[in-house]
Order: sequence, then C-alpha cells, then structure tokens
Amino acid sequence: MNSSATAGARPWLRPGGWSLTTKLVTAVVGLFLVVTAATSTFTVLALQNHLVDQIDQDVTSSLVRAGGPRGPGGVGGPIPGGGGESLLVLLRGDGVAVSRVEHGRTVDELTDEQIAHLRSAGIGSTPRTVEVEGLGNYRVASAREDDGDTVISGLPMSGIHRIVDAVLGLVVGTTIAGLALVALGGQWLIRRGLAPLQRVAHTATQVSRLELDSGDVALAQRVAAADTDPRTEVGQVGIALNNLLDNVEGALRSRHESETRVRQFVADASHELRTPLASIRGYAELSRREPAPVPPSVTHALSRVESEALRMQGLVEDLLLLARLDAGRPLDRDPVDLSLLAMDAVSDAHAAAPGHRWELDLPEEPVEVTGDQARLHQVIANLLANARTHTPEGTRVVTSLRREGGWVRLAVVDDGPGVPEALQENVFERFTRGDESRNRAGGSTGLGLSIVDAVAKSHGGRVELESQPGRTVFTVFLPAPS
Repeated sequence: MNSSATAGARPWLRPGGWSLTTKLVTAVVGLFLVVTAATSTFTVLALQNHLVDQIDQDVTSSLVRAGGPRGPGGVGGPIPGGGGESLLVLLRGDGVAVSRVEHGRTVDELTDEQIAHLRSAGIGSTPRTVEVEGLGNYRVASAREDDGDTVISGLPMSGIHRIVDAVLGLVVGTTIAGLALVALGGQWLIRRGLAPLQRVAHTATQVSRLELDSGDVALAQRVAAADTDPRTEVGQVGIALNNLLDNVEGALRSRHESETRVRQFVADASHELRTPLASIRGYAELSRREPAPVPPSVTHALSRVESEALRMQGLVEDLLLLARLDAGRPLDRDPVDLSLLAMDAVSDAHAAAPGHRWELDLPEEPVEVTGDQARLHQVIANLLANARTHTPEGTRVVTSLRREGGWVRLAVVDDGPGVPEALQENVFERFTRGDESRNRAGGSTGLGLSIVDAVAKSHGGRVELESQPGRTVFTVFLPAPS
C-alpha cells in the first residue's frame, strides 16, 4: 500500500485531523518527554562520572598502598575501597610479573594472556578503563617504583554498572509513570480550559441550524456572560460572536420589515387594482356591444384593451395570492381528492390546447390529501399551463398520481424541448421566463411556477424539477394523510 492510500485510510495519523485537545496533550506529553529525557540523561551521566571519579581516587590510593612494604610474593597490601574486589600486578625490571586478583576472600592470579594484554594496553598514571578478558572492565592505573618495578592497580567497573543500571531502570519507570500522569492530568486540565470554547461553538452550531432565509427570525442564542471575559482568548471569541449575532439579527430584522412593507404594498396595490381593472374590462366589453357602427380600428383597440385588462387582472390575482401565501395566511384544510382535480385540469388543458396529447395516469383508488382544494387545483392547472405554453403542438404531456410512503406524488411529464439549463436553478423564482416574447404572447406572467412552489410549501410539501431535451418532469410532493 502506498503512502497516499495509507494516509487516506488512517486520517487520524495526520496531525491536521486532530482535535485541539489532542494536539495540546500531545505537545505537553512530548515536551515532558524531551525535558525528562534530557534531565535523566544528564543525571545518569553525572552519576556515572562521579562514581568513576571515586574509583579513580581509590585506584590512585591503591598505587600508593601497593608501593609500601610488600608481603609474601612481593605484592603490597589490599587496595583501599576495593570492597573485596581488586586487581594488582607487579612488573619487575627483569620481566617477571607477579599478579593478584581478589574476589572477596578468594585470591587468584592473572593468566599470562591477561598480563600481556595489560602490558600492551599503554596504562599510565591516569586511570583508564581496560577490558580484562574473563574479568570484565577495570579502571586501572600504573606507577613506576624507585627500584624500576612497575605496579598496576585496578578496580572493577561492575559496581558502577550495577548502580547506573538500577538508576536508569528507576528513571525509565518513573518517566513512564510521569508520562501517564501528565497525559491524563493534561487532558483533564486542557478539556476544562477549552470547555468555554466548546460552549461558544455550541452556540454557533445552534444558530447555524436556524432557518434564516425568510420570515421573522429571532436570534435568541448568545454566548453566556461567563464565557465573554475580554481578558481571555475564549472570551474575546465569545464577544466577537455575540457582536456578530447582534449585527445579523439587526440585518434580519431590517430585511423582514422591508419584506413586510413590500408584501403589504403588493397586497394593497393588487387589491386596489382589481376594481379599476374590472371596470376597464367591463367598459371595453360594453363598448364593443354597442349597436352603432364602430370603425374596425376602434373595434380592434377595444378588443386589445379588454384582452390586456384580462391579462393584467390575472397578474394582479396571482400577485395577491402570493402576497397572502407569503404572509402565512392559513389555507383551508379539508380532504381533497387529487384524482378528480387532475381529471378536471387535464380536461381544461385539452380544451385550451387540443394540439397537445394530454394523458392521465391515475391509480384505481382515489388519491386524497388534506389541503385547500382551490389552491391545489391551481397547482395542477399551472403545471399543465406551463407545459402548454413552453412546448410545441404534438407534445405528449402525462399527469400521474401515486402514493409513496408518507407522501403523495403528483408528476407532470412532457417530451418537449426541456427547460434551459441556465433557468433550472431559478425556475421557481417570480417573473422567471424563458422566451420573453413567446411567453408574453402566450399570456405567461412568470408567476405560475412560483405559485406552485408557494402552495406546495404552504401544504408542507415541495416541488422538484428534472429536465433535459426530450423529457421534463415537474414533481410535487404533498404529505399523505395518516
């Protein structure tokens, strides 16, 4: 497995993916380990040097002792501080060597090979470490007597090695225990220190889950006063977050007030325009019915006035409906048979555009939902009108109803040219049109799909679009009655 695959399989190995607590605990433990290792190394080396200095003093003293009156065999008395273990060699001028190795109460002689090794080791008056075959490391030094003899004295290093090994084992054990304590204690302290930061993050998470896109949004969440101490870094973050939430709340309040004013203006204007538009349309229709002869140009003008008044009246009604839906006015909540609404809407669409192929795909059982019958009928009618307006004659349009789990699925499918990709993202926005000239000529206001979306949402549902050349699907999901 290559390194990239390994890193991808175990992201926890990468420090970049660690939590702040893990990083801080790792840093504290690592720093403790470095400091402890350095201190322990210095301590062990200092202890070893101190013990070696003591042995060197004993070896030097032994040379003086060995130079005194010699006992039987020509070798001086025991080495002071030797602890029962020592090495003493006398090299006479005639080449004869006398040696003694003490092991407690046991006294042995060195072998010729061991003596030869000591001769060739270049031992001087300054103590040094020499490995004696079969005996181990000794700290040895030599001195030349007045009679030409050379005395070599030494003490074993095994005692130092035992002490250093014991101290080293103690240091390692203590370090391991210390690492465990530092890791656990550091983790507890760091988590306690970062608890305010976690509370700040929790507040930010709560705010991020709020629906802020529309309506009157109340941002009641704030960082607690205990976590806004300006003397601490976490407190500074808490203060900054509270200031940000204050600004966002103010901006949302201003947006809501502006939307409310615009919505109220649209509703009031739409309501006020209904009467004059109805009057214009009525007078135009009445003028065309006058028995007196009217020039053709005037007849055409009156016809256009009546047609445009009718279109404008429809636009005003759509705007008024959207304003009411935006204001959250309650809709009727009655059992509605969508199958009957679909049949009526398809029948009306066939009468309006006989050149299209209108088809129904309904289940045998009625499909019912709870809602506003007039608004739900408008949803189906708008979807069919959209298909009629934006597809050529001969287009096949299929309206289907299905119950899927807890939802009722209404789909309008056509095999027309499809919705341009650039418009698909904003197709449910108000006054969104594809071909401007054709849409206006066909009576499209750009509000039909917006009404579909608003009515679906007001019923607790949603509307989706899937479109490509040759297949366009508008799907409305409404909650099924339990």
